[in-house]
Amino acid sequence: MKNLTILGSTGSVGENVLRIVRIHPERFTVKALAANRNVEKLYEQAREFSPRYVCIYDPQKAKQAAPKFKRLGVRVVTGGDGLLEVATLSSVREVICAMVGAVGLKPIFAAVQAKKTVAIANKEPLVMAGKLLLETAAKRGVAVLPIDSEHSALWQCLDKQDPSFVKKLIITSSGGPFRNFKGALSKVTPAQALNHPKWKMGPKITIDSATLMNKGLEVIEAANLFNVLAEKVGVVIHPEAIVHALVEFVDGSHFAHLGVADMRLPIQYAMSYPERLENHLPHLDLASLKTLHFEKPNLRRFPCLELGYTASRIGGTLPAVLNAANEVVVEAFLNHRIGFLDIPEIISKVMSQHRLIRKPSLPDIFAADAWARERAEELL
Repeated sequence: MKNLTILGSTGSVGENVLRIVRIHPERFTVKALAANRNVEKLYEQAREFSPRYVCIYDPQKAKQAAPKFKRLGVRVVTGGDGLLEVATLSSVREVICAMVGAVGLKPIFAAVQAKKTVAIANKEPLVMAGKLLLETAAKRGVAVLPIDSEHSALWQCLDKQDPSFVKKLIITSSGGPFRNFKGALSKVTPAQALNHPKWKMGPKITIDSATLMNKGLEVIEAANLFNVLAEKVGVVIHPEAIVHALVEFVDGSHFAHLGVADMRLPIQYAMSYPERLENHLPHLDLASLKTLHFEKPNLRRFPCLELGYTASRIGGTLPAVLNAANEVVVEAFLNHRIGFLDIPEIISKVMSQHRLIRKPSLPDIFAADAWARERAEELL
């Protein structure tokens, strides 16, 4: 039996984690759930899974909801301190972080310090502070497991392989809603950018998919997770989303990870590792696929991907600056304050104006994050 804390339980990843718990109640118990504002969904989850704690990040909503949860026998905590508390519970073995944005960084570090296995679905912690996080985890003797489908695929392909045999890590991208777009990207609307052809995701990650910033962030994530240079991480467009990642070895062999396009596959593997459990997902029928397509991304048309490579090459506090500026300008685009092509332009300006710290501490990373948000707002 593995006891879990789920940070971000009301989002799509969190809900999928709970679907897996529902299928395998003999393997997993939920000890704590955390959400930002969706108290109604959190309450329904608490009724079904009976955690000891819930964290409602919004203090006002937590105060209003506490009596309701108390009747279930569930303790309510709130804010950053609440996240730290549920991430470090003595009875919890694995903490799953599916919170959007940088807010998950402190509880993840706290969980690692408390010697919890950490499974990370959101990109930001591994982008902002991936090297520092993995160094801390190594010192504490705990595992940091990727849930992002591409990085889970790389992890599985690399299993027990000598790192010196690896020539290149290759992650795939569906290409987003504008892969074959013939019009002017400067005129696209948030509604068009949110119309992803393959995935139903939250607004922020959907816009990142449209700009290919999601792949820029994933390049940084892969370089940090697998301790390689950015130049050893490639990106290919693969609209069918059947091959999630490949590893090219020095002898020319390629290992590829294939699977149905469902986040429950990488989530369950991170939850059950090193075992594999059965699931209720559709079977991958290779004969029905007929063809698979691959193409190079257009870096001139989608410069956010190149910004990811730049941040990874330079390192230090620059990935945190990239991530923070991106969060600000994506929100501005969604609110019709800027155009689609203003997103990479403003991020690039923020990055160029940053005073780099090459070997940052966690406070340095948070300071760079705060500076980048403020500077991006000024440029807006």
